[in-house]
Amino acid sequence: MIKPPLEALLGRVENKYALVIVAAKRARQLKEGALPMVEVDSANPVTVALEEIAAGKIRFEMPKISLK
Repeated sequence: MIKPPLEALLGRVENKYALVIVAAKRARQLKEGALPMVEVDSANPVTVALEEIAAGKIRFEMPKISLK
């Protein structure tokens, strides 16, 4: 079972592709020394990043692109 549940994560970002990008970028920040925004039992940066997203600690907006 995936924790946090995928449904909780997809409620925070627009789609699964954005979720992967946001989680990977935050995991990289954590690996480089950023402090976690939530308390979790895992030391895995990806798990911590997903928990932060599920808790609403990470915000992400898709850039608006105008085609001319």
